[in-house]
Amino acid sequence: MKYQTSQENKKIEIINLQSLEARVKKSMEAAGNGGAFGYIRGGAEDEWTMRENTLAFNKKKIMPRVLRGIDHADLSTSLFGIPLTTPIIQAPVAAQGLAHEEGEVATAKALAKIGSIFSISTYGSTAVEEAAQAAPGAPQFFQLYMSKDDHFNEFLLAKAVAAGVKAIILTADSTLGGYREEDVVNHFQFPLPMPNLAAFSESDGKGRGISEIYAAAKQGLVMEDIQKIKAFTHLPVIVKGIQSPIDAAEAIEAGADGIWVSNHGGRQLDGGPASIEVLPLIAEQVNHRVPIVFDSGIRRGSHVFKALALGADVVAIGRPVLYGLNLGGAQGVEAVFEHLNKELSITMQLAGTKTIDEVKHTPLMD
Repeated sequence: MKYQTSQENKKIEIINLQSLEARVKKSMEAAGNGGAFGYIRGGAEDEWTMRENTLAFNKKKIMPRVLRGIDHADLSTSLFGIPLTTPIIQAPVAAQGLAHEEGEVATAKALAKIGSIFSISTYGSTAVEEAAQAAPGAPQFFQLYMSKDDHFNEFLLAKAVAAGVKAIILTADSTLGGYREEDVVNHFQFPLPMPNLAAFSESDGKGRGISEIYAAAKQGLVMEDIQKIKAFTHLPVIVKGIQSPIDAAEAIEAGADGIWVSNHGGRQLDGGPASIEVLPLIAEQVNHRVPIVFDSGIRRGSHVFKALALGADVVAIGRPVLYGLNLGGAQGVEAVFEHLNKELSITMQLAGTKTIDEVKHTPLMD
C-alpha cells in the first residue's frame, strides 16, 4: 500500500514556501492520507521549537549595501569539493513514499537536475542503490541512524559505499523519537516498507510506528562512533544534530569532517533554542576547520542569506521538499528549489552581495 499514488509530475506555482503546507494538507487529507501528512508536518510536544525555528530569523537583520555595481547574484559554491549551483541542499527525510509514489527516486532526479546534493535516509522508502541509479553520477549523501547491531551498521554502510555516496551523515540527535502528539492521535504507522531495513532484518518497518522504528537505534552514541564509520567507509563523516559549541568542538576532535547544525526541524526536543540562535556560537567554535551545514526552519531566501552570514557553508531544507514532491513529483521539488533560489538571488542583490562568499562575510544587526 502506498499513501500517495498520484503519477503527476509537474511544475507547481509557488508564491512562498509556507503556503505549500496548506495545499499539501488539503491534497493528502482528500486522499485519505491525513495521518501521513501529520507525520510529515508535525513537531514535538507543543511545537514551540518548531515554530521558533522560523520566527527566530526575524531577530537578525540585514543591513544592505548600495552602489556596488551588482547586476546579478552568483549562487554557486561547493561542499567537500563538490561543485554546487546553489548553497541549498536537501536534508535527509525518511519515508518519502508517503508524499509521492516515486519517493526518493523523484527527489534524487530533481536534485541532480538542480545541481545540488540529495541525501537519503536509513529509513527511506527507497533503497540507497535505487536512489543512486535514479541519478547516475550526481552527488548523494547517506544518512545513518546507527543501530544497536554493529553488523547491521556495517551492512548499511557497505551498501552506501557501493552506491557511490560522497559522505555519511551521522544523525546524533535521534536516539529515540520525540513525543509527537499528532502521530499519537492518528495512531500513525508506516504503510510502506523501508528497503534499507528489509534487506538485512526480518522487519522492514511496515506497520510500525516511529517509536518502534527508533527502538532499534543505538541509544548510547559516543564520539568514538565517528572514527568507526570513517575507518569502515573511508568517506567524510558529517555529524548531524549539533546544537552546542562544546559538542561541535568534541566532534571535530573525534574526527568529524563536517558539522550539521540542526534540531531536527523541531521534531525531537521541544523547548530547545531555534537552530539559527545557536549557529553563531557553533560557527565561532568551529572557526572554519570543517564545513558547517545548517537546517531547521528555512522558508525564505532571506533565511538562507542570514544562515550563511551567521556561519553556515550551505543550508538544507526538509519539509518543503516533501511538499513540492507531493504536489508535483520531481518537477515539484525542482520548483521549490527554484523559488528559494529566486528569493535568495533577490536578497543578495538588494543586500549588495554578488557571491556566496560575500554573503558569508556580511555582518547582521541584532
